[in-house]
This record gives sequence, C-alpha cells and structure tokens, in this order.
Amino acid sequence: MPNKLTAVLSVALLAVASLAACGDDGGGQSSANEITVWTEENLEDRMAVQTAIVNEFTQKTGIRVKLVGVAEDQFSQTVTAAAAAGDLPDVIGALPLAQVRELEANDLLDTETPARVVDQLGRDTFSPRALELDSSGGTLLAVPSDGWAQLLLYRKDLFEKAGLQPPDTYEALEAAAAKLNTGGVAGITLAIAPRDSFTAQSFEHVALANGCELVDGSGDVTLDSPQCVRAFEFYAKLASDYSVKGRQDVDSTRATYFSGKAAMMIWSSFILDEMAGLRKDALPSCAECRDDPQWLAENTGVVTALKGPDGGAPAQYGEIVSWAITRDANRDAAARFVTYMMSEGYERWIGMAPEGKFPTRKGFDAAWEQMPAGVDDKRPLAEVYPADVLDALRKSPDTFARWGIPQGQGKLVGATMGELPVPKALSAIADGSMTPQAAAAQAKAEVESIKRGIRE
Repeated sequence: MPNKLTAVLSVALLAVASLAACGDDGGGQSSANEITVWTEENLEDRMAVQTAIVNEFTQKTGIRVKLVGVAEDQFSQTVTAAAAAGDLPDVIGALPLAQVRELEANDLLDTETPARVVDQLGRDTFSPRALELDSSGGTLLAVPSDGWAQLLLYRKDLFEKAGLQPPDTYEALEAAAAKLNTGGVAGITLAIAPRDSFTAQSFEHVALANGCELVDGSGDVTLDSPQCVRAFEFYAKLASDYSVKGRQDVDSTRATYFSGKAAMMIWSSFILDEMAGLRKDALPSCAECRDDPQWLAENTGVVTALKGPDGGAPAQYGEIVSWAITRDANRDAAARFVTYMMSEGYERWIGMAPEGKFPTRKGFDAAWEQMPAGVDDKRPLAEVYPADVLDALRKSPDTFARWGIPQGQGKLVGATMGELPVPKALSAIADGSMTPQAAAAQAKAEVESIKRGIRE
C-alpha cells in the first residue's frame, strides 16, 4: 500500500519538523557534551520547572541539554519519523509503560544503561514492582521515575454509620454498594460509557483484582477466561444495580461523588487535589463542602489494591512513567542526566504534581507529603489527608499491575485503548443486551482482530 505508507510518513515527518521548530532541535546528538531530551511533561508550568533543573545540571556537569516537550498522543508518529531520519533524542522522560514497550518492540532502546543507572542509585531504593513492570526477560528497559494510581474512594462517614468495613474485596464492595444505595445516594458511581478510555481503566482495575488478564504468557487473548467473565459480570452488576443511571464517564462520576450523591467511586489519584478544593474548575459541591471545601477529602477513605474471589494477591491499575535512553544515545551523558533527575532533581520533578507523581524511589516519602498540590490554591497533601491515606498512596506502586505489559504486549495495549472493545462489551452487559459470557467473547474477538492488524 505505497500511497497509505507515503501519507503516514509525511504526517510523521511534519510532526518531527514541527517538534524541532518548537524545541530548538528535535533530536540527534551534536557533540559529546550535548544531549537532546524529550519530555511528555509538556505543560507550560512543568516545562519551566524542568528547564530550571536542566540549567542546574548543565552548570554542574558542563553537559548541554536541548529540552523538547512532546505530546503523548503524538509520540508514536513522532518517534517513528525521528528513528527513520536517524534523529532520535538521547533521553525520553515521563514515558508510560506501553510506550516503553513500543520502543522495545521497535528496537529503539539502549537496554544496558538503565540498569547501570539504577545500580548506581541503589536498586534497593526503587519500588520492586516498578522495576518489574519496566523489565523484559530480566532486562531493565527504562528507569521508573514515578507513578499514579487508580483508587477506590469511599465515604468514611457513611461506612462508619452503616458499620461497614473498607471495600477492599469484591464481596465487601458489593455489600457496601447494596447497603448504601438509598436515600438519594447511589451505592457507587461507576464509569460505563462505551467510548471512554476511563471506563477501560476503571474496569482493568477491577479485573486485575480477580486475576483477569488481557493476554497470557504466549500473547494469546484471554478475555473469555472464567476470571474475566466474573469480572465483567461483577462490574456490570455494580453499574446497573447500584450506580447512577445512564452512561457515566470520567466527568459525571467525579461530579456525582463531589455532589455527595454517591458513596463510592473509582478514579485516579489526580483527583486528590480537586477533592481537597484546590482547583476552582473542579470544586466539591456537597452540602457540607460549601462551608468547608476540604470536608469531602477529610471524609473520604482510599482503597488502593482490590482483591477478587478468583485472584491471588490484591492488585490495582497504576501507571509507571519512566526515563528511557535510546539506542543511539550519548550514553555516558544520558546516564548522568537520568541519574541527576532521579537524585538532585528528583524532588522538584515529583513536586510538579505530587497527587499524580508517587515516588518510585524510597527515601522521598516525607518530602513528597509536604509538596504543595493544587492549581488555584496549593497545599501539601499532608495538610488535607490523614496519615493512613498517605501511607496507602505511598505504598501503592508496589501493588500496581497492568494488562499486557509484563507479557510484552505494549503495542496491543495502546491499540485497545484506541478502539475500546472492553467498554463496549461492558455497556452491552449493563443495558441487558448481552450476557457476561457473550460480551467477554465479543471483547476477546475484537482484541484478537486488533492484534492481527498490528502484525499486518
């Protein structure tokens, strides 16, 4: 298909040209004393923080750094064109797990230097699970820098009044949803919109808890396994029987919980500053919140890892982002830069958004708690959330799990997030048009079709 290929390359090359224009030079290594760094932390305020850290690094080492912001949704086409042009950057920061695996699949990674960096910093100072998720066959592909977590949030005041235990198992979660689904308050507000990636993330969180995997060790799709069928059935039952009616999504679930009209919610840790009243564009609106903007935060409990009846250890959905070093990098300079960002520059790096940047290195817990979170108002998380909540958040990277990543299926994971077969199946169960078994079989067939498309 020469016409299609030409069009794809043209778009990608334009993206690299645009990137180079915005960031001085999009890639390549111009001298032994200079490196190019791409970062997906490309918001203006975060670029300013990184620029300051980079300038200090240059002053201390003499190594010049060309820092270029890259949008996450443009990364694949941009890096493909850069590789074709022989113009890869030396280092790429804030890379999600699926994109690390994409670079691995395309043989674009330096797979020796990350281990050297980690060993120099102290392997025992890193979250073992973060290192595991960044490894393939015992080889460390990138240096894990931080992570954000999917959380089950619940109203502690309502749970205490009803005599309920924290909803950390399927059984406890369903029991609480049923008991608290009364008096104008939903037992839970749960995403079920079929075209929303947030639905996919929320379900994966629940599915992982029951040992449901996207693929097995051979890469075969396993969404019709007994563990997955039970997860489909459980999630859809919560959505249809105890959640707000209609196709709830990322925005409506937050709005419902913030208004005090739901006893539980699944959301990412990025909600922590909003729930504390630190963002004007997403303020809690419950009756008690009008007099005390922090009331909801103070009365919300957090469950990190969840356990299903068919699962092993408790698990949760979480994202680890990492520093990757490319195959053509100035390795010594790149290693020094990543080491600096994970040591002297680390507190400022995770301090850009502490609610979504849990440290993957030990020894930074106390500093992380005191880092100001928020946008319009800034306050340390420790001033809002109790010690048990912060302790659970700090430990959460050690229970992170992800579909397809340990099996080396990063490309497939990314592609399924584009086509969303699982949310479509969930929505069909919830509206009664499919059984859990039929929906699981349909989701499996669609993922298999996506996988064949990737190979072709």
